Amino acid sequence: MTLIGRAAEFGVLTSALDRAADGSAGIALVGGDAGIGKSHLVGALARRARERGATVLVGQCAELGESMPYLPLADALWTAARADPQVRAAVDDRPVLRGLLPDGAGAPDAARDLGRQQLLGAALGLLGELGDERGPVLLVLEDLHWADRSTRYLLTFLSRVLDRERVCLVGTYRTDDLHRRHPLRPVVAELLRLPNVTSVELRPFGPDETAAFLGSLGGADPEASRRIHERSEGNAFYAAELHAAARDGDTLPAALADLLLARVERLSDEAQRVLRVAAVVERRVNDELLRRVSGLDEPSVGAALREIVSHHLLVPDGDGYRFRHALLREAVAADLLPGEAARLHAAFAALLAGEDRPRAKAELAHHSLASHDLPTAFAASVAAGREAERMGAPDEAHDHYDRALSLWDAVPDPVPAAGMERPELELAAVRASARAGDVRRSVTRLRRLLARLDPADRRLVAVVRTRLAYHLDDLDQHEESLREVRAALDLLPPDPPTSERAKALTTYLRTLLGDDDQEDLTALAEETIAAARATGTADAEAGALVSLALYREPRDPGADVEPLFHRARDLAVGADDFQVALRAAFHRARARFDRGDLAGAAASADEDLRFAGEHGLDWSIYGVTLRCLRFLVHYTSGDWTSAARTADGFGIRFTRPFEAQVSAYALFLDVARGTPAVAERLARLEPIWEHDWLIAYISRGLAAEHALWNGDPEGALAHVRVLLDGGHPRDPAMIRIAATGLWAQAELASAARASGDTAAAAAAVEAADALLARARTAATTTLDGSARAWLGVEGDAFLARAEAEHARAAGNDDPDLWRASAEAFGYGPDGFVYEVARSRWRLAGALAARGERDAAGVARTDALALAERLGAAPLVAALHDLGTRARLAAPADEPDGLGGLTAREREVLKLVADGLGNREIAAALFISPKTASVHVSNILAKLGASSRTQAAALAHRAGL
Repeated sequence: MTLIGRAAEFGVLTSALDRAADGSAGIALVGGDAGIGKSHLVGALARRARERGATVLVGQCAELGESMPYLPLADALWTAARADPQVRAAVDDRPVLRGLLPDGAGAPDAARDLGRQQLLGAALGLLGELGDERGPVLLVLEDLHWADRSTRYLLTFLSRVLDRERVCLVGTYRTDDLHRRHPLRPVVAELLRLPNVTSVELRPFGPDETAAFLGSLGGADPEASRRIHERSEGNAFYAAELHAAARDGDTLPAALADLLLARVERLSDEAQRVLRVAAVVERRVNDELLRRVSGLDEPSVGAALREIVSHHLLVPDGDGYRFRHALLREAVAADLLPGEAARLHAAFAALLAGEDRPRAKAELAHHSLASHDLPTAFAASVAAGREAERMGAPDEAHDHYDRALSLWDAVPDPVPAAGMERPELELAAVRASARAGDVRRSVTRLRRLLARLDPADRRLVAVVRTRLAYHLDDLDQHEESLREVRAALDLLPPDPPTSERAKALTTYLRTLLGDDDQEDLTALAEETIAAARATGTADAEAGALVSLALYREPRDPGADVEPLFHRARDLAVGADDFQVALRAAFHRARARFDRGDLAGAAASADEDLRFAGEHGLDWSIYGVTLRCLRFLVHYTSGDWTSAARTADGFGIRFTRPFEAQVSAYALFLDVARGTPAVAERLARLEPIWEHDWLIAYISRGLAAEHALWNGDPEGALAHVRVLLDGGHPRDPAMIRIAATGLWAQAELASAARASGDTAAAAAAVEAADALLARARTAATTTLDGSARAWLGVEGDAFLARAEAEHARAAGNDDPDLWRASAEAFGYGPDGFVYEVARSRWRLAGALAARGERDAAGVARTDALALAERLGAAPLVAALHDLGTRARLAAPADEPDGLGGLTAREREVLKLVADGLGNREIAAALFISPKTASVHVSNILAKLGASSRTQAAALAHRAGL
């Protein structure tokens, strides 16, 4: 069929595909009324993609509510896997995806912790792998207005995370279905605000386009074309149906539903019967099931199917059939009598009862409920909930459990059917809700359950209170959490030991860890570990070991906490508690980092990132935290090329807190290099500062540095004050913030003294005194007021920098303090390279102010070499400015306009000036195209150039 009236829209989609081929993910959302031509348009795109050698994955949603998670992903993978062995192998390498396929053995028990993240991580990894190895990937998700919650999460996740992958993601949805409360509506609204998401809105045909469209179908006289256009209102599907009815000599029906049914009524009775059966399934119907439910003999059903297909009402699709258009299925289904529909649903339910394939229980629950077979619907809902949990679809699991609970009182003898008592099913719903991220809903459920429990059942009441305390602590409702867990412990005697008490003790220990009025937790930790070991509750022991190590670490400089973290990780892995395992793994790597063992921290982080990847947990909370730590190791050690590669996955666009967290971490490099991305990242992060302290701490602290590099100390202090006011006065993380504030106060004091404003200078010094006192308090005192015996090498170094900045603010810029700062940052093989360079910059300034020009020149030269190697453009500019002001720069050292570029970037710029593209640069320098692209972006940012042409002109001007 010819593509008519859609040239502009098709061009937008092919541009997105072209961007994907060039290594920049393209995303497009195609909206339009039902029948407007969305599927036809993306079908043309799929053909174009295949012609270009792309891997094409197409999946469709179905009108099944929330009962079948990740349906279009499963559809796309199943279709592609059957046709392409390489796709099949890539899917088989990821058990959580393999479990989505009809012939899969079932997804692994991902839901024990972070099942959704497992599946999302696996899907992202699959797309990235196919893109890297085979060329661009086109993933089409059709009919998103019917998407289940997990598919909406998948769409949002991929739209925000895909960045440099060679992937083009296209989704279609009906705009006329998106009523005010439709769950897709806010998703689309949010995604369309992202810069990498393109909206393609299909408008109805105009009269001329309708005439051309009808001409492609065989033609129509002008009057018929006019009438069809008026009746169809430019809707392609409506126009095609009206044209077909007119061509067959029928009187044009008065309404489209009548028209669609008129097409059906031309079929034989047997064909109509088969079509009605297919309409009950609502999506693709399996050939074997369709034949069996139809009740016809084999020759008759075969003839009926051939008739239906020949009339273009059903389309063969894999091992079954689908309706040519969803509107046709809707019309047929709506025409079924209530009793007829119930009988057909019951027939499908009877056949599905013996099915053991993935999602069969969800289908059975759907058909049983529609046929009013409540006992079967109840049992199938419980089973479907378990299956959804294993598939990493906690939202759907919760809905299945919730439906089962709503049917509990309506079915006879529900306990054997469910395989559990009602409170256990309630707790399953709580678990699923929490894993879906809706902790508040879990708390509400637990409170309701607690109110219904028999107080005499002390064990169960204690279990519920423990779970409630855990989730209240997640919500920072600290006092209530302590009350609940203490009440739980009161119900659980210590002798004999029980797993319930071990878990309650672990929760209590976890809650107390952040308490200002901490008691000595050692005895409690030992009691918890003993109870866990006595009852074989390995996950409780693992959690207690992590908490014990975290308690000991700042109080005992000789404490060897690493073995505790290692043991906790192994225990948690053995108990399939990946959340605790990654928590322990992170702290093991973090402890090495804090002791200056950068190589050890990197090795540990790499090992556990591989572990997270193998389990599809790259984007779990601690998977993300480990990625951030790995980035910091690169950043600290001065390997900014690797840091930049890692930060490629830290997109500016994000949808959930942990994605915002990695975006915030990328600011370390963006601010230090002075890239244009700083402003956009900060603009996107700012709205969540009020709700997420960690993200506010990271991004506000770096926003303050950015303001200082841009000559705005007051703007920097605005961020510093908010962080210090909101942070714990004894939190060691505040030392870095105080040091940044001292930098700002030193700038203000220096400017005030230079202008003779003694009052302003005195005010700045007074503020600097308070900042230094804050830093010293955090360095010497733990959160609960105990003496801090150990701070960590980075904390010690930032305290040294704070001392030096304070002296500068007071008008006594002391070279010895800056030497101490540079020395303190010298941990690891090469030190914290950027901070060493910054300390030497200040050392050069302090020496120059005292007239020690030779020593100042040496310090400046050392700092400049480091800064240029890193590509730290703001610091390079500051060092050139110092050289000019203090007359420290040798003639050969005077800036040529390219001083901020590293040696490698100068090589790249020369090739840009020669007219080479990224791929040619990559080939010439034996680097990847992605790395070449990163170099070019950094060059443009450092030179302030808006295009490659402008950068080339600057290179020629500098004689490069």
